[in-house]
Amino acid sequence: MTRHKKRKITALVKISTLIAVPLLTSFVAVHIPDIKRFGSIRIGTDENITEETTESTTADIRANEFILSEGYGTSEETDEKPQTTTAGITEMDSPLDMVSENAGEKPYPSEDSWTAGGVIVRTTYGTYSGNSFFDLDNGGQVNNQSSISNETLLSESRCGADFTVDDTDGPLVLIYHTHTTESFEPYVRENYDADFNYRTTDETKNMVMVGDAIQSELEAQGIGVIHARTIHDYPSYNGSYGRSRETIVPILEEYPSIKVVLDIHRDAVSGEGVAYQPYVEIDGKESAQIMIISGCDDGTLGMPNFMKNFHFACRLQEQLENDYPNLTRPILFDYRQYNQDLTTGSLLIEVGSHGNTLEQVQYAGQLIGRSLGRLLNFMKGEN
Repeated sequence: MTRHKKRKITALVKISTLIAVPLLTSFVAVHIPDIKRFGSIRIGTDENITEETTESTTADIRANEFILSEGYGTSEETDEKPQTTTAGITEMDSPLDMVSENAGEKPYPSEDSWTAGGVIVRTTYGTYSGNSFFDLDNGGQVNNQSSISNETLLSESRCGADFTVDDTDGPLVLIYHTHTTESFEPYVRENYDADFNYRTTDETKNMVMVGDAIQSELEAQGIGVIHARTIHDYPSYNGSYGRSRETIVPILEEYPSIKVVLDIHRDAVSGEGVAYQPYVEIDGKESAQIMIISGCDDGTLGMPNFMKNFHFACRLQEQLENDYPNLTRPILFDYRQYNQDLTTGSLLIEVGSHGNTLEQVQYAGQLIGRSLGRLLNFMKGEN
């Protein structure tokens, strides 16, 4: 039985229990008045706790331990304040449980259609060594693929962001997706699907879902966000960057308050017959590892202010690593444009790889949003 099917069964058990327990309580209170109180009631039994339980979300684990569950109309959940984990991250529905109103022309594969392909290798990337890598002062690394010396870039990394953040009601962050349909594994497993090319127009299972997670955490900290959900890479992949540029330029013109522009992608770390799943455990939950790309210009890319983007990339990298050690892979500093000429806070972020799971990348998105919100709110105080 798959994890997703078990989750559905667990949900039915929880609902049935929440209905049955009040009725049982009323019956006992009427017929056995000398009973003063009841002990704690456990949802689920030891028979439910299998090896797959270790891959459950925080909400699933709580539901297996206490009568107060997540998302089934208990009194705890009527409060306006969103439920949060011990790490302060807002609880979100699992992407596996989300249902799109319109999955589009290329829906996510149904569970019974998965086939066995190559091997998925779970790994956690640590500190890198080599001539192209150097450490930032306050956490994280840079992978320098340019002709600029590491010493020069290290000095530049200490400059801080080249924009100020005002306390404004306008949006500060723009999130968009050049390769919107990029997608992921459904859950942790040993083999990937040989027939799935990891692209879907279902926005609950592609990069829009990750953008929603980032947006949620930013807004929870009072940061205004515009999330452009337009699909730019389907049905045609070629020309995606031109199409995404057409989407974001009018938004930047209409909202001059925007200081940070994030193009949210996923990586594709793989080899012959192997797909890698770069992950890290943070506060008891698995997150995909992420990588910031900050493009540079050799004089042919029309991006004279590329170093200003790099300044912000380093500050964000340091914030992320201080908040969540090992969440990031080194910043890739390379000759790439990626529409990063449009602001001095324009970055591309690779959230996981196609070997990562939907829940891992959703959580990574939340962590990005949490750290970015902290950084921007701190920068407000620097004015």
